[in-house]
Amino acid sequence: MNSSTPPRIYLDHAATTPMLPVAVEAMTRQMAEVGNASSLHGSGRRARRVVEESREAIAAAIGCRPGEVIFTSGGTESDNVALKGVLWARQAQDSRRTRILTSAVEHHAVLDPLEWLAKQGQAEVELIAVDELGRLDVEALRESIERDPGSVALISLMWANNEVGTLQPVTEVVALAEAHGIPVHTDAVQAVGAVPVDFAASGVDALTFTGHKLGGPYGIGALVARRELRVVPLLHGGGQERGIRSGTLNPPAIAGYAAAVQAAVAGQAEHAARISALRDELVRRVVEVVPDAHLHGDPAARLPGNAHIGFPGCEGDSLLMLLDAQGIECSTGSACSAGVPQPSHVLLAMGCDPAQARHSLRFSLGHPTTAADVDAVVAAIGPAVERARLANRKAVL
Repeated sequence: MNSSTPPRIYLDHAATTPMLPVAVEAMTRQMAEVGNASSLHGSGRRARRVVEESREAIAAAIGCRPGEVIFTSGGTESDNVALKGVLWARQAQDSRRTRILTSAVEHHAVLDPLEWLAKQGQAEVELIAVDELGRLDVEALRESIERDPGSVALISLMWANNEVGTLQPVTEVVALAEAHGIPVHTDAVQAVGAVPVDFAASGVDALTFTGHKLGGPYGIGALVARRELRVVPLLHGGGQERGIRSGTLNPPAIAGYAAAVQAAVAGQAEHAARISALRDELVRRVVEVVPDAHLHGDPAARLPGNAHIGFPGCEGDSLLMLLDAQGIECSTGSACSAGVPQPSHVLLAMGCDPAQARHSLRFSLGHPTTAADVDAVVAAIGPAVERARLANRKAVL
């Protein structure tokens, strides 16, 4: 880095966060070893021990049984396995079960496989509305269920929204579903390590989370599925992971994942208190500099590190690049759709018009974030907004 290059201030932890030192150490220690966890010889048994001890550690951290932890490549695969696998299993029991109910603000790892299932004629997908804070309309869900409960294959509701940070009423949804014997899946990718998550206490039947959102390695995640839940596998091969996810296991990544989960969950309360205070300071000071800026999402029931702020008169992509030129890295929303010039489906579902749904930035704070990072954003945001608004006005003329 030369002297003219600004230091990088990373505020996109909702997309991915740096690996924790304990995770790097655990993963590195295993990378020098050899052994397929499915092999019966000594090296294979050693690799299996790493996998199973990691599984036990993860289960203890999130309140489930070890046998309910199914290792996958990450959140997208886990969501696909849950949605398709549970649907197909439920339809095998009763062909009337064609409906899947979900919220209008889900991550594309949920919405896209559901769209695919609908296009294939395998499911009828109903997107349940949310309010202006991005919270599911529980009464609308109730009405949809009660219209024909026997036709509902499953319900999927994220634990916390990845764009605006709003926490969803998972417990209320489980209560509605239980009355009709409907399984519930939750995408908790943003939640584990950020807010308290207890699988057994929540009552959900399946839960998705991943490593790289909480200080673990890329390419490793898990689907937590109750032993009683039938899931048709997407992959067929060696029959690993209860036969639900065949494929050679990755002991180094699993070890790093387990170490990160343990550390993130153990430090969750302290981390949330520190990060939410920094987040609140960032929002307060940004709004002082840009008076018409405003926070999206639930102001209280939200992820501790999420600050999703609207800047009227700006295009989010332009504002992002202006900040990036000053070394401040953030997002316009979901990293999976970054670079695509379209309004946020989350903000549209919350009642924003298309222009409003393009004028926002998501600052997501993580374990390395400091008060100096907040200072840097506050110093840069005013001039960046002015330039972005000027560019937007010229584009309109």
